[in-house]
Amino acid sequence: MASPAQMGFQNAASPVMEELLFFHDHALMVVALISTFVLYIIVVMVTSKFTDKLILDSQAIEIIWTFLPATVLTLLALPSLQILYIMDEINAPHLTIKAMGHQWYWSYEYTDYENLAFDSYMTPTQDLAPGQFRLLEADHRMVVPVESPVRTLVSAEDVLHSWAVPSLGVKMDAVPGRLNQVTFIATRAGVFYGQCSEICGANHSFMPIVVEAVPLEHFENWSSLMLEDI
Repeated sequence: MASPAQMGFQNAASPVMEELLFFHDHALMVVALISTFVLYIIVVMVTSKFTDKLILDSQAIEIIWTFLPATVLTLLALPSLQILYIMDEINAPHLTIKAMGHQWYWSYEYTDYENLAFDSYMTPTQDLAPGQFRLLEADHRMVVPVESPVRTLVSAEDVLHSWAVPSLGVKMDAVPGRLNQVTFIATRAGVFYGQCSEICGANHSFMPIVVEAVPLEHFENWSSLMLEDI
């Protein structure tokens, strides 16, 4: 989850988020270099006492300021396209979960397990246990196994929602009548928080997303207990 006065992204918990962080740092360095160069040119032009009216017709400068930006954009586009391809790649997921957005809660259905489905509501402040976070904790978490490809099918029942977990690098719109999908792999055990990222009404800020990644044997025990309760 985000921390107070946090300036950067949350720590990555999936390979996709790690790639997104690397690309962010790469793009930020390019922006810093360009900004420094432009500032230098402005300072030189303002402070210099030399003028040359023929500089406006320089073919060399025309070529440089055409090809240099094109080269920079190419250096940014290639890793960006690679990450987009990785994010869209879904190859033999170990688990498929359907996340349905409602006003204002989420419901989850484990399609590989018969009758394993539940609703996930935000835990009221007065019911929070010590160590739980206000407006982020849910009464039922979406539990997934660690280091297993998980495909999430995202849709909505009423209005537009968006299923997003920053630490896992996933954000997918939940559109009524449409089934979108996103995949992720949790590289470490933990609890990862997200929130609906599409303004969906009065209680938009009160439908958190909680993904709990656990070892495979713990996930199997959890799923067995859930099926017994049902």
